Amino acid sequence: MEAIVSAKWTLARLYEPDLVIVDCRYMMGQPDAGREAYEQSHIPGAVYLDLERDLSGELDEYGGRHPLPDPATLAHRFAQAGISNDSRVVAYDSQGGAMASRLWWLLRYLGHEKVYVMDGGYTAWQEAGFPVTAEQRITIPASFYAIVQHRMLAEVYDVQSKLGAPDVVLIDSREAPRYRGEVEPLDRVAGHIPGAINRFWKDGIDDQGLFKSAEAQKERFAALQGAKEIIVYCGSGVTACPNVLALQQAGFDNVKLYAGSWSDWISYEENPVATGEE
Repeated sequence: MEAIVSAKWTLARLYEPDLVIVDCRYMMGQPDAGREAYEQSHIPGAVYLDLERDLSGELDEYGGRHPLPDPATLAHRFAQAGISNDSRVVAYDSQGGAMASRLWWLLRYLGHEKVYVMDGGYTAWQEAGFPVTAEQRITIPASFYAIVQHRMLAEVYDVQSKLGAPDVVLIDSREAPRYRGEVEPLDRVAGHIPGAINRFWKDGIDDQGLFKSAEAQKERFAALQGAKEIIVYCGSGVTACPNVLALQQAGFDNVKLYAGSWSDWISYEENPVATGEE
C-alpha cells in the first residue's frame, strides 16, 4: 500500500481498533505550540508525539539539532503511545507533512511497515468538515519490539567515504538560499555538503498542501535515475523525511537518510563545506 493516505481514508477507519492516529504538529522556534494546538482540537482518538521530546534524542556534541533517539527508548515511547507491532499508524501535522514524515521514517527504521502520512494534514481534515475534539483518550500502553533497519540510515562516516563517488547522489532538502550558503538562520556555518544537489522538500507538495503525484515526483528526481545510492539530508534530519517519502513515491528503493544532516556535518571541523550552485 502507498505510504500516503487521504483524510477521507482516515475518517472511514477512525474507530477501527488497530488504528493509532498520531498528531505530530510542531512549530520551529515555538516548542510548545504543537501540543497547545493539539490540546485545543485534534482528530478524535489521536495521541500527540512531540518532535523534540519524543521523536529526537538528547542533544550532544555530534548528531545534529534533532539527533536520532536511541532505538530502545524510541520503541518504549511508541509502546507508551499505544503503538504495537500490529498497529496501523496514521501520522499528521500542519507543516506540509514534514513532522508526520519524521514519524513515518522512524517507525519504518524500527521495522514497522504499517505507517502512513495523512495527506494535507490537519488543515485538510478541518476543511473537509470532519470531526474534531479537545478530549484526550486514555492511552493503553502496547508492546512494541524494534527490529532496526540499519540500511535506511547514513552516518557521517558513510557520507564522508562517499563524497565524489559517481554512483552516489547526495540530496540537500533545504531552500535554495540555504543550500547555496547565502543565508543560514539556524546553524553556525552556511553552505552544503560538497557534491550535493538541491531538491527543496516543499517542491514535492502542491498548492493545496498535498503530496504531488508519483509521476510528478519522478520528474523532480529524473536526474537520479541510475544512481546506486541516494543519501538525503536537510538541516537536522526532519524536512529530509518528506523527500525520502517522495522518492519512495517515485519508485526509488535505494534511499538513505543522513539523520544528523547539515547540523551534524558541520560539527566535525575536518568536514569540507561548499557554497554556490553545483
